[in-house]
Amino acid sequence: MITIASLFVFLAFYTLYYTSKRAVLSYDLGFEKWMQKNPKPTKIIGLTLLLTAYIMWLFTQSLGCGTLLFFVQLMTIGSLIIILAPLKRVNSKALLALLLFVALLEFYYN
Repeated sequence: MITIASLFVFLAFYTLYYTSKRAVLSYDLGFEKWMQKNPKPTKIIGLTLLLTAYIMWLFTQSLGCGTLLFFVQLMTIGSLIIILAPLKRVNSKALLALLLFVALLEFYYN
């Protein structure tokens, strides 16, 4: 559940990052072009994903702990996206491998 919430935080911040007018954007994938051309639906999708991730953190943790972990994760993932996206270090294969590794660790230690 925490891995899925982490994925939602990443996707939410990534979609909100692509609605920015100041960010240096690369168009490697088709949905990135769509996100830049349609900022209003993209912002709605991003905010919905953020809210969903926050609710998932609240269900897995308590109110205080879930809120704290959500904001720590949001700051960490946001910083990494802002630093690594212009360098084109955020690609789908590496993210999928990382997600599968973290999911296996979560299921193994639960």
